[in-house]
Parts: sequence; structure tokens; C-alpha cells
Amino acid sequence: MMNHIASMGLAVSMACIGLNSAGAQSVGSSYSSTAPKHCRQIGKPSELDGSTTRACPGKDGLVVLVAEDDLREVVSVGRNRRAAAEEPAARVWFAPFNSSETTIEWRTVGAKPFAIIQRWHIADSADPDKRGRPSTKAMLVVTRLPPGPVCHVAYVDATANSTANELARKAADDVARGFVCGKDEVKIIGTRGRAVELATIR
Repeated sequence: MMNHIASMGLAVSMACIGLNSAGAQSVGSSYSSTAPKHCRQIGKPSELDGSTTRACPGKDGLVVLVAEDDLREVVSVGRNRRAAAEEPAARVWFAPFNSSETTIEWRTVGAKPFAIIQRWHIADSADPDKRGRPSTKAMLVVTRLPPGPVCHVAYVDATANSTANELARKAADDVARGFVCGKDEVKIIGTRGRAVELATIR
């Protein structure tokens, strides 16, 4: 009798595990590009300062908006260009000159993206190169996606952390979906290096 009950219990447990495995969706990555050749130019570049804006296709119908002004960029995401331009991420300007790389990593559950990771280069005027121009310091930016506002949630210094990509993915997976834009502070993940120091100058 006891063996029969134990067998039934084991069968129920295995069935529950099977249901959980079937219902669970794995977290993964996919990639897109914000290179100009893959995007649509919005309007004409400004003749005064060369400022530009382009809209690029993302994942799951999302649009990535990249705007450059005065050698500084912002990157935002939305269901369309106008929605992306109204998100908090579209109003975050790093004080030093900066630029973003054109490869975006999308963290997804199933086919649904919930965060992006992008490498940025922040100009360091205190560390000029041989030509006297500011050198740049690399940083990974984790940005949360809809539903809810789009904003930066974590920064990872790419030079100070040898496993920066892994740290950024973990931050996206652990922090992005529960992050409250406008209330929670952007998290510094791993060792705080020069890039993060420059990016958080206010």
C-alpha cells in the first residue's frame, strides 16, 4: 500500500515538473542593427550642428530611435517612432561626448523582448590620445522595454569588468522587468570604472 502511494506521489510530482517545463519559456538573446544602412533617416541632418535622427527596426515590431546632437546620442525604443521619442530613455543625455555601437542585443522570453543591451563609448577629456583628442571608455547600458516606460536600468563598465557581457545579461534578466522608471536608481553592476564615472557626471 505504501509503495503504491509513493508511486502515485512520484507520478504526480513528475507530471507537475513536466507541466512546469512545458509552461516555462527560456530567456535568450537576439540581435539587430542601428547602422544607418538598416534604418530610416528622419528629416534632414541639421546644417547648423549636424544633428540627426534615425528609426531602426527592432524585435517584435518595436522601433529603435537613435538621435545625435552635439556629438552626443540618445537611444530609445517604442511601438513607433513617436512613442519612442516620448520615452524617458529619449531624454537621457550623458554629459561627455559619446556614441553608441550599432549592434543591439535583445533579451527575450520566448519571442518577447524585455530589455536591450548596447555598448556605448564615453569620451574622456582627461585622457587624451596621441593627437590630443579625448580617448573613449566603453560601457554597457541595459534598458528596459514595454510594457511600461523605456529607461536605463543598469550600467556595466566594460573595461573594469572582464565578464561585462555576462553581467549585463544578468542585470537585464534580474532587474529590467521590475524596474520602476523615475523612481528606481540606475544600478551600477560589477566594478565601477572610469566609463561609469564619466556617464554619471551630473
